[in-house]
Amino acid sequence: MLPEEDLIKQRLKKLEEIRKKGINPYPYKFGHKDHAKDILEKYSKLNKEEKTSDNVAVAGRIVLLRRMGKASFAHIQDQSGRIQFYIREDRVGKEQYELFNLLDLGDIVGVKGTIFRTKMGEISVLCDKLELLAKSIRPLPEKWHGLKDVEARYRKRYLDLISNPEVKEIFFKRSKIINAMREFLDNNKFLEVDTPILQTVYGGANAKPFKTFLHDLKMDVYMRISDELYLKRLIIGGFERVYEIGRDFRNESIDRTHNPEFTMMECYATYWDYNDMMEFTEDMTIYMAKKILGKTEFEYQGVKINLKKPWKKITLIDALKEYAKIDVNKLSDEEIQDLIREKNIKYEGEYNKGLAIDAVFKELVESKLIQPIFILDHPKETTPLCKLKRGNDVLVERFEPFIFGMEIGNAYSELNDPVIQKQLFEMQKKLLNKDEAHPVDTDFIEAMEYGMPPMGGLGIGLDRIVMLFLNQPSIRDVILFPFMKK
Repeated sequence: MLPEEDLIKQRLKKLEEIRKKGINPYPYKFGHKDHAKDILEKYSKLNKEEKTSDNVAVAGRIVLLRRMGKASFAHIQDQSGRIQFYIREDRVGKEQYELFNLLDLGDIVGVKGTIFRTKMGEISVLCDKLELLAKSIRPLPEKWHGLKDVEARYRKRYLDLISNPEVKEIFFKRSKIINAMREFLDNNKFLEVDTPILQTVYGGANAKPFKTFLHDLKMDVYMRISDELYLKRLIIGGFERVYEIGRDFRNESIDRTHNPEFTMMECYATYWDYNDMMEFTEDMTIYMAKKILGKTEFEYQGVKINLKKPWKKITLIDALKEYAKIDVNKLSDEEIQDLIREKNIKYEGEYNKGLAIDAVFKELVESKLIQPIFILDHPKETTPLCKLKRGNDVLVERFEPFIFGMEIGNAYSELNDPVIQKQLFEMQKKLLNKDEAHPVDTDFIEAMEYGMPPMGGLGIGLDRIVMLFLNQPSIRDVILFPFMKK
């Protein structure tokens, strides 16, 4: 094969020839009305060499060329699949056939004609008119069929979509998964809303934000790490059930389940607590699975996952006993710190028992939570936005759903006491490092002082749900443009 530079020169020469013929190689539009998949399904019962008088207009990228004198075949690929067209000089005329001979793999064309089945049994379009819609200057990479280089696939997603048509299906299904979630929320009388992405005070999660500068007002602003505090303002304003599906941004690790920008659904329902939200989470996940997969059982990375209710419920402390054989209630602070050092558990900042227990849980238990499970009642230091567990002054009414070792969400019985809320914000600021601790959002506290009803809140990581339902091993496989190094 010639070097890419030479191939580009050849294509530019062909482009010049096409223009000399008075043909615009980049026209404004095409009367496209048919897709490959629909045609193949509609005419699946045609007999060999049977012809129809049915007119179609298809368009797509040329992915196969077979030139044979004055009659040739080509395959074009649209978003639904591939279809063959057959072109003859004596049918389309010399000028059209000369245009065909100046085409290359990767060119985008429109074809108008009738449907027939070839002698070899392939449903095809018998070309009456050929239009060049975009001349491809850069050739597709060598061995582009089924492009395998993972780095290239993520970095140049457009080539991945051309080379691996099955990847398109992942993103069609991703859209359907999000629509199924939206449908479930709408059916349950939740109102979809929008809240600011650029915020003067970030909050709603323990995470490091992205910071930027708003020149017109000469002030620092932050990309949101969560929608929570603005959604709660709307509840204070009188809405009873709200949700938002949108992008959040966290300046943290990039790995199999983390990307700096990701899609989150957050919802809040007045007069609910975390028990109501647990049942709601089960019902919503099952609804989505049935809508997308047609069942509640599916395979993920070789393991059968069953979403059938009820999901297992266990407290974080009991999960440590069951899965790690550790009873933290019987350990002194010194013993917990020894355990963290011994197991090489990541822990930053000044020692705090609640945060230390949470770190031990993350390291020693999370990966073992394969079937759907709710982890309940976390140490109160893990969040300043949650009510204390009834009858307990060291735990909060919080749960995290896990599937296949992945935390797919986070939910609380939401704190609505403004005095305690302010105290907890200030306490957490001391406990966590300055990048992850909530700044004290005085405007939010002021809003709470007007009265915020009790409510349950839930956040779901949609990218991880898509990973699970579509059996994709990495978050990069379900985000069209995952973040990549320069």
